[in-house]
Amino acid sequence: MTTLLGGTFNPPHNGHVALADAAERQFGSEVVVLVAARPGHKEVQLDAEARLELARAAFPGREVELDPHERTVDLLQANRWNDPLFVIGADEFCNFLTWKDPEGVVARARLAVATRPGYPRERLQTVLDRLSRPERVQFFEIEPLPISSEDIRRRVARGEPVDGLLPAAVAELIESRGLYRNGR
Repeated sequence: MTTLLGGTFNPPHNGHVALADAAERQFGSEVVVLVAARPGHKEVQLDAEARLELARAAFPGREVELDPHERTVDLLQANRWNDPLFVIGADEFCNFLTWKDPEGVVARARLAVATRPGYPRERLQTVLDRLSRPERVQFFEIEPLPISSEDIRRRVARGEPVDGLLPAAVAELIESRGLYRNGR
């Protein structure tokens, strides 16, 4: 079984690493990290190669590669993996029906949805009830880490410390290259 974790990783932080670790423990397979080259749903400050380098620093020992597709269903239609497990967070799952072809996604991959303790199950159930194959969605609980890439970018731009928010190797690359300063 292949487990996939996709994202912009702009930048990758300790929450991303904890999610990959939890998915590996829960499902017993190594996580392949996919860095969206041209995400169709959000703007990114850094080019794909810079974000790929940051992700490789955040996930040493894991397979990290560039995803050239704008949407998840396009990646899965490329048919490289046989029925992979695609990891997303609960908040993203609540927006899943707005994705390009959500039914196509669950036809090609099972979803592993990470929830926090106390997360309102009814929010998740609303999405499940609208899917034709809800049995392809599995939930697993993770400890919440209140970290966001957006907050890290703001802190770096203001010259504030980001200790404990991202892996040391990522922090070193951001500092040495002057990334996320002055809107870069």
